[in-house]
Amino acid sequence: MSEDFYDVLGVSRDADEDEIKSAYRDKATEYHPDVSDDPDAEEKFKKIQKAKEVLTDDQKRQAYDQMGHDRFEQTEKRGGFDGGPGGAGGMGGQGPFGGMGGQGGMGDIFEQFFGGGGRGQSNRPQKGNDLRTHLTVDLEDAYEGVQKQVSIRRPERCDTCDGDGHPPGTDSNTCRECNGRGQVTQVQQTPLGRVQQTQTCRRCGGEGEIYSETCDDCGGDGVVQREATLSVEVPAGIQTGQTLQMEREGAPGPNGGPNGDLLIEVEVEDHPDFERDGDDLHHQHAISFPQATFGDTVEVPTVDGSVEMDVPAGTQSGEQFRLKGKGMPRLRRRGHGDLYVQVQVVTPESLNDEQREALEQFAEAGGEEVNVEQGFFEKIKNSL
Repeated sequence: MSEDFYDVLGVSRDADEDEIKSAYRDKATEYHPDVSDDPDAEEKFKKIQKAKEVLTDDQKRQAYDQMGHDRFEQTEKRGGFDGGPGGAGGMGGQGPFGGMGGQGGMGDIFEQFFGGGGRGQSNRPQKGNDLRTHLTVDLEDAYEGVQKQVSIRRPERCDTCDGDGHPPGTDSNTCRECNGRGQVTQVQQTPLGRVQQTQTCRRCGGEGEIYSETCDDCGGDGVVQREATLSVEVPAGIQTGQTLQMEREGAPGPNGGPNGDLLIEVEVEDHPDFERDGDDLHHQHAISFPQATFGDTVEVPTVDGSVEMDVPAGTQSGEQFRLKGKGMPRLRRRGHGDLYVQVQVVTPESLNDEQREALEQFAEAGGEEVNVEQGFFEKIKNSL
């Protein structure tokens, strides 16, 4: 798999965000470690995630296009896209987004570390936090695939103030703590010298302004807690512990940024008739002594209905038979796993006179004792 992020996703360099996300979903399905047979699936899946992260972030994508893959990776390792001094803006005095004073250039770095004039990155739109919830489905739903409703309590942007935290037209004054910058710089003396650290101003929350009124509905936070009910597609073949992602259904982003995602962890309930092992199912099926002796055709349950299975004559209790393709669907792949049926020969607890007489005649006709293979405990004793 190529290192270039566009090649990783298989999209052109002018692909829009929808194309990139669609390509990501296809590739992630193909190489997810839980479903892929590729020995390098985990490493490829990480590259796919990284490619999507960069190419759906406008600033990072612009930097990537201008700098190229290798230089972008080197810059990111030095913390360059978090505003660090070894970052994109420090590459020979030319930031990835333009000249010295451009967005992401040296102007931002001086502002963050040496207390420049504007509000800087503290006031830029940022993606909101991801939220998590849990969903339980039964085995039949996991077999067929199903649409489910999930209810969560989540923060949402306040409609009254449009997320500003104050009514429109509210009077404001410059924050005295940060002098309108939205950030404060602290200087500490360490054994290695003086260290400056820039943080969002707590008094104004990075706004740079103090408003005379706050929104009554959100109390100035810009967000309110609401119950939300969402429809989620649960794909056929889903397994316990796997996570479904609903993009942009998480918490709202600061400063008008995009919402985070909603991550739904799935649990598939245990089933009374089947035990699941990945895409395969296991079932224990009782048969009578005559069926085991003479052979028979029996009906065996599957998740999709009953099927017939041949039991050959002389079948022993505990023998296992494989019904190919009668297990669970393979998640986002073709085909199904298998169903393994272990038969248990049932010994009758009570006999009528006729049955007892017939069984006694059978025993007498044998004329010899039954040869039983060396038992488990006998093997253990002999091995000591």
